[in-house]
Amino acid sequence: MIERIKKDLIVEALARQAAVAIIGPRQVGKTTLALEIADGRESLYLDLESRADRAKLNEPELFLRNYEDQLVILDEIHRVPELFPEIRGIIDRGRRRGKKTGRFLILGSASIDLLRQSGESLAGRIEYVDLEPINALEAQSAEISTDTLWIRGGFPDSLLAKSDRDSSRLRRSFIRTYLERDVPQFGPRVPSETLERFWTMLANGQGSLLNASRLAAGLSVSAPTVTSYIDLLADLLLVRRLKPFHKNINKRLVRSPKVYVRDSGLLHALLGIVDYNELSGHPVVGFSWEGFVIENILSIAPEGTKASFYRTSAGAEIDLVLELPGKNGLWAIEIKRSLTAKVDKGFHIACEDIQADRQFVVCPIEESFKISQSIEAIGLVPFLQLLLDR
Repeated sequence: MIERIKKDLIVEALARQAAVAIIGPRQVGKTTLALEIADGRESLYLDLESRADRAKLNEPELFLRNYEDQLVILDEIHRVPELFPEIRGIIDRGRRRGKKTGRFLILGSASIDLLRQSGESLAGRIEYVDLEPINALEAQSAEISTDTLWIRGGFPDSLLAKSDRDSSRLRRSFIRTYLERDVPQFGPRVPSETLERFWTMLANGQGSLLNASRLAAGLSVSAPTVTSYIDLLADLLLVRRLKPFHKNINKRLVRSPKVYVRDSGLLHALLGIVDYNELSGHPVVGFSWEGFVIENILSIAPEGTKASFYRTSAGAEIDLVLELPGKNGLWAIEIKRSLTAKVDKGFHIACEDIQADRQFVVCPIEESFKISQSIEAIGLVPFLQLLLDR
């Protein structure tokens, strides 16, 4: 069993708040983690994909009054958004009777922003926790190599498959399930073939600046339609738009976001890459590693962290800028799939531009070392531990 870093955060949130929502893409391990948290306490689990379980909640208050002293787990809540106002009433009545915390553990497969639109009535009664795919720290604790995690991605079934080929088949099935079942729930009906082609186009352009017009031309649709497709995949936590860093800097800065397929395993499945040998010779290898590192870092970045990239028209660039909360300052991160960890002049200029407090090159090395007085080369797992312990 892989121990998830955010398990304690969720337990602590349940001790503070009446409802806690675990948000993450399908098959990321939300249900497994929720049942682990419920183990040893009185609880009720309802899968809202099940017609029988949904029927039990035709009159939520009547049904749930028999479980007032139990933790109620509502899985796939996005399928029944009309439950949110009902949950509010149940929470408020419970508070008047002294039951103030630990009432509901809500699991959803859409973005926090999308779920919040449905859950506005729970303001002040709910806390949200993101659950991303398994990261390199969690994989290391289970003695899974970083390269295996990179190739297969962080979805548990894919990561723990018997072989790379079995893992790839699982991910292809995962993609098909999203395209045919999940996507139609959240947006306009898009032919699955069109959306798969679009998703694959994004995979081929992993880590590149968003050019909606070029993508639109490739699909014979309009640029606003492309934007709506990206919005949909982002809401489903499958694609990340990394915004450019913008402060009062007197330089011409890139204004388009970068786009990444968030899970490296899904990226590789979309591109037909099965194993390390195939990935090593593929043009996407460097961008795949870059996206993989970014997702790992953001999976454990402290709440309130702002993530972006920096690029000027003259070529000064930082792959990832972290604006950390409190007194942790501004961290500039260059990502390299190389043991030499060399940085070019553009990184130095960019760090001066933004006045970075700390500067790192994250690369596949075992021992950290100083590149210069201000820049440290560091492996991914040690960097994640440094960020966690900051």
